[in-house]
Amino acid sequence: MELRSYRFPQTREANGRNTFIFDPKHLMWGAYDANGQLVNQGAASGGKGYCADIGRSCRTPSGSYAVYRKGGAGCKSTKYPVGKGGAPMPYCMFFNGGYAVHGSPHVPGYNASHGCIRVPPSDAAWLSQNFMSNGTKVIVKSY
Repeated sequence: MELRSYRFPQTREANGRNTFIFDPKHLMWGAYDANGQLVNQGAASGGKGYCADIGRSCRTPSGSYAVYRKGGAGCKSTKYPVGKGGAPMPYCMFFNGGYAVHGSPHVPGYNASHGCIRVPPSDAAWLSQNFMSNGTKVIVKSY
């Protein structure tokens, strides 16, 4: 995993709950506790500009969401890859329809997914086990 130079600010306005932020421009995620303190951050990759297999943009929709469902280490896609299904999505944390934050051994230095937010597997495990629960705020910044 390459080291990315962007760093999230150490503090942000407290909102009383844990907040996960994905920045697709900087290919990074940040985790802020309920008091607005940065507790962890790491590399991430979101949806790519165009997916040939489905003929449209795959960008992760920007906005503010909340985690509504989580899966464990065995979580898998039911949709991608197209025609094959079952791509591993360990520690999936769904926040908007079929969009999720999940682990992947492939977190390149560019946005490459069908819309999910990929993070390294160890980061996904930490997020799922120590930080994100149903109701955790998820902010996806603009591309």
